[in-house]
Amino acid sequence: MSLDPITLSVIQAGLQQVCDEMDLSFSRAAFSPVIAEANDRSDGIYAAADGSLIAQGAEGLPVFVGTMQYSTAELIRLIAEGNAAPPDPNDIYIVNDPYLGGTHLMDVRFVRPYYREGKLWCWLSNTGHWPDTGGSVPGGFSASATAVEQEGLRLPPVKLFKNGELDREIYAIICSNIRVADQRIGDVKAQAAALEVGSERLDLLLDRYGDATVQTAIGELRVRASQQMRQLIARMPDGQWDSEAFVDSDGVVDEPLVIKLNVTKNNDRLIFDFSGSSPPCRGPMNSVLATTQSSVYLAMRHIFPEVPISAGAFEPLDILRPEGTFLDAQYPRPVSGCAAEVSQRIAEAVFAALVEALPDRVTAAPAGTSGNFALGGHDAERGRDFVMYQLSGGGYGGNVNGDGLSNGCSTIGISKAPPVEIMEQTFPVIYNHYALHEGSAGAGKMRGGFGLDYKLELRNGEALASFVMDHGRFGPQGALGGNDGDVNKVVILRNGSSYVPKHLSKEQDITLAPGDRVWVRTPGGGGYGDPLQRPVDAVREDVRLERYSLTEARDLYGVVLIKNDNVLCVDEAETAKLRIEMKRSFYIYNP
Repeated sequence: MSLDPITLSVIQAGLQQVCDEMDLSFSRAAFSPVIAEANDRSDGIYAAADGSLIAQGAEGLPVFVGTMQYSTAELIRLIAEGNAAPPDPNDIYIVNDPYLGGTHLMDVRFVRPYYREGKLWCWLSNTGHWPDTGGSVPGGFSASATAVEQEGLRLPPVKLFKNGELDREIYAIICSNIRVADQRIGDVKAQAAALEVGSERLDLLLDRYGDATVQTAIGELRVRASQQMRQLIARMPDGQWDSEAFVDSDGVVDEPLVIKLNVTKNNDRLIFDFSGSSPPCRGPMNSVLATTQSSVYLAMRHIFPEVPISAGAFEPLDILRPEGTFLDAQYPRPVSGCAAEVSQRIAEAVFAALVEALPDRVTAAPAGTSGNFALGGHDAERGRDFVMYQLSGGGYGGNVNGDGLSNGCSTIGISKAPPVEIMEQTFPVIYNHYALHEGSAGAGKMRGGFGLDYKLELRNGEALASFVMDHGRFGPQGALGGNDGDVNKVVILRNGSSYVPKHLSKEQDITLAPGDRVWVRTPGGGGYGDPLQRPVDAVREDVRLERYSLTEARDLYGVVLIKNDNVLCVDEAETAKLRIEMKRSFYIYNP
């Protein structure tokens, strides 16, 4: 059966719409702000035979594009081997095991079989970030965990819903191992309801176009995605490119971890080799294989966004298994930092390797941290315990077309910081300050974007704060002569003194009392191109908006500005002289 382009396009949009409606349903019904407001979730459709990706919601986290495919395939394997119960209609499996295609334990997956006329037609799956799954610290982000059990409850694929009914015994086991368990039912029902919406919408699509026609379209879309990715790779210059990216520390041993990447173009394929990276680490910054692969996929999605989301888009990407490194974590290595932090270092390494080959498509490094901040304790006014999870944005990298976006979402997804008003209504906190992290953007012909600067105060009760962030030691990389962005900065303000964590942006169990504050300044993006080529008027505008100081304009860009009656003016003669001197110094010290 051959399909005309219009029908193929309509079915493609229809499959996308099914996923988008699942995403929206999930967010709107969920109780937790991290899902309902921050959209830390994703929904997709996966092939019945092998779990390969058919479609994913446009509003879902890109980092899940590979991991959900991987975890669905693992479920199919376990069922075939008899290690998981076979599916019945309206069953829903729950799984968060990182070593079965997961990320960290807080990313909980639901997987549901979808039947047509008694035959398994596909799988529907979604992932939601639960604020807590137990473990040694509220929120699961244990900065000093040395085993996965310290991070929370690990679930193999089990049927949480059996023929549409919640298994109260399994649910009781889960609730007995997590904090504020009474609030999880809202997220559980929202996650299950989203899959029900997907089933209903898929029924309508198949009823309209016919099962055979839609199945043909799915196969054709996969082939075309593969062809399109191959064509884009084939246009790249031949060669090999190397890069490095660094994780500040693993949270236990205060030494950097290195991601070493070699990318080889072989006709219409790209080969990614991470074998030179650091060995497995003691702390929670290990990455499971599924997350490592998915990080490469999402990086290539950033570079070639026109390729449709489908398993076919990944076929021309050969990712060699990085055995013996911290990018191929094995049980019981802790992994809470893999999805939100290490994944972004991997993407940064891909950008750094390919920016020379694709300067018109690749940006300088973005902030590259999700700003994972968990706060758990007792709300004295409401008389109940709470677990709060805060993620935050940062600056994007500059690119050939313009400056980087300020306070943008993380590299791995579209999750955004929950609104301040929602957080203050839900938890015993108040935000004293919420603004751009001025001066944080990496200088360049096209500068990076600026990070976020916020101060959060505990209003009442008592709490423990934990952080698993990164880029506290090394700022996001500049590209093609651009400067690195500023680093992540975390300070605890209490009893009139300030405290900076030993691992800079990783720490756990920091006690907070009413009036104590947490001050976080997230990284700015890397600069793109020589800062001395930045237009003088663009530098003046940044200073006028107080994004840079007069001194920073001079030191970073060689632009001398003076104020006359509160009007910024450029001293053109001094600027020209200074830029010549700075360029000469650069070539002397950087032969």
